[in-house]
Amino acid sequence: MEQRIDVSLGRWMAERSARAPRRRAISFEGSTRTYGDLQERIDRLAAALRAGGVRHGDRVGYLGMNHPAFLETMFAASRLGAIFVPLNFRLTGPEITFICEDAGLHTLVADAAHQQLADSVRSDLSVRRLVSSEAARPGWESLDELVGAHDPIEAADEVDADEVAVIMYTSGTTGRPKGAMLTHANLWWNNVNGMLTLDVMEDDVTLVAAPLFHIGGLNVTTLITLQKGGEVVLQRSFDPGACLEAIPHHGVTTMFGVPAMFLFMSQHPGFADADLTSLRMLVCGGAPVPEPLIKLYNSRGVPIQQGYGLTETSPMVSFLTSEWALAKVGSAGRPPILTEVRLVDASGAPVSGAGERGEVCVRGPNVMKGYWNQQAATAEAIDEAGWFHTGDVGYIDEDGFLYLVDRLKDMIITGGENVYPAEVESVLYDHPAIAEVAVIGMPDERWGESVAAVAVLAKGADLTLDELREFAKPNLAAYKLPTRLELVAALPRNPAGKILKTELRERFGG
Repeated sequence: MEQRIDVSLGRWMAERSARAPRRRAISFEGSTRTYGDLQERIDRLAAALRAGGVRHGDRVGYLGMNHPAFLETMFAASRLGAIFVPLNFRLTGPEITFICEDAGLHTLVADAAHQQLADSVRSDLSVRRLVSSEAARPGWESLDELVGAHDPIEAADEVDADEVAVIMYTSGTTGRPKGAMLTHANLWWNNVNGMLTLDVMEDDVTLVAAPLFHIGGLNVTTLITLQKGGEVVLQRSFDPGACLEAIPHHGVTTMFGVPAMFLFMSQHPGFADADLTSLRMLVCGGAPVPEPLIKLYNSRGVPIQQGYGLTETSPMVSFLTSEWALAKVGSAGRPPILTEVRLVDASGAPVSGAGERGEVCVRGPNVMKGYWNQQAATAEAIDEAGWFHTGDVGYIDEDGFLYLVDRLKDMIITGGENVYPAEVESVLYDHPAIAEVAVIGMPDERWGESVAAVAVLAKGADLTLDELREFAKPNLAAYKLPTRLELVAALPRNPAGKILKTELRERFGG
């Protein structure tokens, strides 16, 4: 008889809470909830969602800044076998509308700051229920009132490991985002990888200021710390000074962030005198960590551990532990125990020579199930042998360390946010002054990369960067807006007519 093991988000959280009900689970803006308190709220909210019509397989979304309600909603949805859909709060109304409709959200939970955004596109949404995690606007139900009005569910739904737990939307190369379907098993085995690599401890206190709607903010130190029974110190948003104050106040031992976050903390006036003695490690992702930043934190006794991952891999692909941070500067590290990495050439054949470049492919129990409602995109990304093709180009050195050198998909990473040029270009092309446009990433000391638009103007037209940004604002999140505009007479193309973006990057300093 096959033994069935429930590794669902809702199950393991309930089991952890039953074993450690008095331990501190989440601290947020001056208040702390124990695991027992948190689980009771989760099960009451699950009952409220069920009473409102949420059934197994339905989608429940969350739009807002970091807040305990994000995690409560995710775990409550899991208790019902529903699928959680976190939304990027930086997106515009049309971008939010597309995701809500593509996912087919049954219920949307939003914080006070983002209810107005949802209301601005309400007529375009088929969401059946609106719930506010804080002060409710007209037409919204209060989450706290719903939690108070329902008894905890008596029994959670049975959930198979390969059922979808979370749909995380990533920017699409064709201008539309795709929903990566992460199963309960994907998240579970990613965190097993993490525990074997990061040595997470039950007494860890992790500071979470990176946005939870990102796989990095959600599943690098947050969920794994909760699985171990540690404490999550949650901040609504990233503020360098607030992070430096929180570290000694809460006895923070770990923190995940993108390089820009740790850079801004180091540039804060209070950094020199900040008490960092409780920190055991900083975990960094989203972009390579500059060597001077590694050395600066090392001089304060704080090692930086950096990794490479993607939404589609839940996210761990490789990890560079602190003992190799300086010896292998620029490396993305080595894959964790349960995940395989290989490089392939243009024909799909494996590349084996040290230093030889190829596309990075990943296989393991942490690789997504596929893209929501996009069978063709799934088949293109995951081959028949189960290898996920990342679109990133890299090489592996003689010691087995992975280095990333380019991106097949021309993706731009700015401040840890992924920006796909095609999405930005599709908006900019609508400007009447633009005849042709190419969007490229340019090096940026603060953000890693910045978004640059190289445009050919229509005859007799004029255009400034400020005018272009103002035009694009209604349809693009702020981090996707160009910060540089270059005007050219023609865009360079190959014989097939494809724009040569490598030539543009070289020409304009990339």
